[in-house]
Amino acid sequence: MGRRQSGGASALVYGVALACCIGGYVPDAAGREKEAIQYGAGLIVNVPFSEAEVSQVVQEIVHNGIIRGTKEYNKDEFITGAEAATSTRVFPAWTEGGKVFYKVRFNALDPLNFKNSGDVGTLAVRYVVQSQDEKHTVLRIDARFLEGSRHSTHPSNGSVEGAEYKDIHDHLESLALVKTEAAEAQKGKQEFSSSRPAFTSPPTVLNDEPVKSPTPAPAPDQAVSLPPPTPPSVESGPPASLEQRVQELRRQAERKVKAPGAPLKAAPFHSASTLQPLAAGSEVLVVISTPYWYGVETHEGQHGWVQRDQLEMLP
Repeated sequence: MGRRQSGGASALVYGVALACCIGGYVPDAAGREKEAIQYGAGLIVNVPFSEAEVSQVVQEIVHNGIIRGTKEYNKDEFITGAEAATSTRVFPAWTEGGKVFYKVRFNALDPLNFKNSGDVGTLAVRYVVQSQDEKHTVLRIDARFLEGSRHSTHPSNGSVEGAEYKDIHDHLESLALVKTEAAEAQKGKQEFSSSRPAFTSPPTVLNDEPVKSPTPAPAPDQAVSLPPPTPPSVESGPPASLEQRVQELRRQAERKVKAPGAPLKAAPFHSASTLQPLAAGSEVLVVISTPYWYGVETHEGQHGWVQRDQLEMLP
């Protein structure tokens, strides 16, 4: 394992550019490269999602165990072993409102992209979610490294904030796709219901219509000729084929829960609350399909989300 070299501006590209643009700072094209590096500026962005949606995604990111935009060794892609926390000594207490989340990595070895960092210490990322209106939310991300020996704090150059926001952005885009697919599925369901033929009552005889006289009953000694019995229809294929088609559609739209069961989630995220546990072998109706989750409906009418690999086709 090769230890990486501290410093270098090559790791700044995405995070610094994003943080600077969002913060309203546009570096002078003629300025030197080091003047574009703003340590401790953090990232503030307005996203077109509700506070509840952004908070849900941030919780998912906080619990994923990784911190992007930094690393300890050259071979690493990011830092692993991070934990979700309700507070940390790396940051002072937040007093400006909103919902605050922390992701902390203890015993981090001189993480990349922190000013004058060295030694072993605690790496922390803070996420602040503040509602602007029903459809817009302000998200703030800051990253700092606290050395264990000297107890000095080192700000990030923006790489961590930018990389963490990109992960959040990708999750929000997936959430938007799920909402769109759900709306389209509901629209298709309504169109299908409206296109089905309605049952009609038998025709009613109006008062001004002539009524046919009943056929007189034959005399007791009069022979009655009965029509020959109608042979059974040979066209028995369509009902059977229709039943087969229904069974095929059922197999495509329904899934069975694998053993040993699966949790029915309120949203397509691992950290989302569990609505109820689904017993192994129980069947659900697939309403929405995403790359990793199924939006389903149980036989009791409960809607929720199940991971794709926890369901299987009906036999």
